[in-house]
Order: sequence, then structure tokens, then C-alpha cells
Amino acid sequence: MPSHSAPQEQPEPQDQDADAYDHQSARRRAAALGAARTLHRAPLHVPLTERLSALAAAAPGVVGPDEPVDVYGDGVVATLEGEVARLLGKEDAAFFPTGTMAQQVALRCWAGRTGNATVALHPKAHPKLHEGGAFSVVSGLRTVHPTAEPRLPTADEVRDFGEPFGALMLELPLRDAGFVLPEWEELEEVVAAARERDAVVHFDGARLWECTTHFGRGLAEIAGLADSVYVSFYKSLEGLSGAALAGPRTLVEEARTWRHRYGGQVFQQFPAAVSALLGLERTLPRLPDYVEHARVVADALREGFAAAGVPWSRVHPERPHTHQFQVWLPYAPDVLGEACLGQAEETGTLLFGRWFPDGPPGLSVTEVTVTEEGLKWTADDVREAVAEFVRRIPR
Repeated sequence: MPSHSAPQEQPEPQDQDADAYDHQSARRRAAALGAARTLHRAPLHVPLTERLSALAAAAPGVVGPDEPVDVYGDGVVATLEGEVARLLGKEDAAFFPTGTMAQQVALRCWAGRTGNATVALHPKAHPKLHEGGAFSVVSGLRTVHPTAEPRLPTADEVRDFGEPFGALMLELPLRDAGFVLPEWEELEEVVAAARERDAVVHFDGARLWECTTHFGRGLAEIAGLADSVYVSFYKSLEGLSGAALAGPRTLVEEARTWRHRYGGQVFQQFPAAVSALLGLERTLPRLPDYVEHARVVADALREGFAAAGVPWSRVHPERPHTHQFQVWLPYAPDVLGEACLGQAEETGTLLFGRWFPDGPPGLSVTEVTVTEEGLKWTADDVREAVAEFVRRIPR
């Protein structure tokens, strides 16, 4: 019999897709870790032991040397809750392991108090896109949408909406529409319109920390417009995890009861609480600088694409409202992703992250975040990086 090698078993198509995705994920992580220059160095790319060591070294800056570990929410967790309530000008605040849980609990509590389980929110709000229908499936809440435009609703849209709702939920900023915010006077008018309808107002403030520059107001004044506010500790403040719900003391006390029922009464949470306190102390004061420099970066990106001859591009918002914004280009996501990775691997400059086909056919979008690393970039640096990036796009 002739001798021959046995044929290699070919993976099923879905396995091939998974292998390709895993390969791309590994390349993205390696590029992020190895980049000498980037606009944002995400903490999730820091190796585990390095991040734990950094947290332990920094902890004495926000907790006492003999501080005991927390047990079911006391100690450092209670300290964090008090600090959040103070910063937001609310009577009380409760720590939650996730924002998904915090907001369900808040709106469930408000539904019981108003007698109306309908929540008005934007169809691009986080609970609609990223929580698996938890509002309705887990908490019995119904949602309606005063507008589907890529912005928050106007006062007239809230006032004239055709059916009653018990709570108006406003995501500040509205991330999936481009991290967009209304003007301060518009926000005041929207809140007043909800009050005219006897609805309570809840802010999805996962990124509320970065809104002060756009509004020209402090955190307590912004949060003061709402009956309750949720904030995240990892999205802007770069903490490990966790969230807080702030509002009237009676509401927060009820929320703590529901937190237990939802499985959020965690035995110990001190690493997350310590990292959140560090974020409030170190990162929060830097956010206005990040927002201002994001506007420099946005202008330079726009100029760079024009100079490189890209047929169409968009930076959205044109003047970023926060330190995060979108970039749109007329190429496929895999083409742009390969250009990004090639640039990072060969030059050490990581300009963009992942690209997505989220919009009209032929267009791709990415999110740009400017943090401490981004402050090192001049406008010329950005334009030069854009030229190198565009050079790698097959056209």
C-alpha cells in the first residue's frame, strides 16, 4: 500500500471563526501591551500580578494602615458610599457589584413608589443594548422611547409623549450615540418636563464623572437635577469594578434590601472599593484635562484624514462632549483593524482600537478615549500617526 499522511481534520466553519477571533484578540492584546504610544492605556491590559501589586502599594493613600477588611458592606465599602454621596450631593449611596443591578434596583424601587412600572429611556441606552432585556425579564419593567434620534430627548418630546411613564432615565453621556450630552439648559428643561408629568428622573451616570467640563457645572449640581443617580467606578475612574446608587436615604435603604435579594450582598469587596477610592482621588481630578485634550485630538484626527486624502471621514461629536468620541471611516472593519494592528506591531503606535460595522453599509466606527497617555500627544503627533495609519489601508 502506498504510504501517505492522513489528512488533517479541518475545523467546522464556526470553529474557524472562533480561532480567527481568538487570534485577533491575542494580537490586539499584544499590541496594546507593547505599544510605546497610545491615546489610552486601558487597565485591563495590565498583567494581573502587576495590577494587584500596584493596588496594594497605593492602598495606604486612601485607607488606614490597620484598616480591617469589609464584611458585607461595612468598613472601606461604607467609606466609599459616604464619599460618593458627598460628591453627588445626595443623602446616601449604596455600593453595587454591577451597574446593571444598581439601575434595575433603582427603577424597581421607583416603580413601587410611583405605581407605574414604565420607564422612558433612549433605545440606545445601556439597558436596551447591553443587558439582555433584564429590565423586563428580571424586574418586570416596561420601556418606552420618547425619541430614537441619536441624542437625548427634548423637553417637548418628553412633555408630549403619548402615554404615561413613572420614571425618565437619562444616560449621561449617551455612549452608543457617540458619548453625546445635551446643553445644560436643555437638560434642565427635560427634567422639568418629566416633573410636569409627575415622573421621577434617574440618571444613568456610568460616565457622569466626565460631564462637568461640557456642562460647566460641578458633580453635585448635575446630580441635583435627578431623583437618583447611578455611577460606575471602572468606566471613567479605572477602578476594578463596581457601581453606586445615590439618592434619598429612604430609597437607598430600600435599594440595599433589593440588592440582597438580587444576590449583590457580596461577602468582601475591598479590592474594588479601594480601587474606586483611588479613582476618586487620582483620576477624577484629571478628567477635565482629558476632555480638553480630546478636543485637540479630535481636531487633529479630522485634519489628518483630510490631508491623507481619505474620501470621507467623521469625528463625532465634532467637538467632543467628554474625553471619548467616535470616528467613522468608509472601509470595512477588518481592513481598518488590520491597519491598526500593523501600525502598532511595526511602529509601536496604537492609534485606534476595534472597529465595528455599526451604521450604513460601507462605514465602520471606533471609539476613541483620551486619558493620561494621550496627554503626551501633540496635534502634530496625531496627524503623523493618521498619515501612517491611512498609508496601510488598501485603496
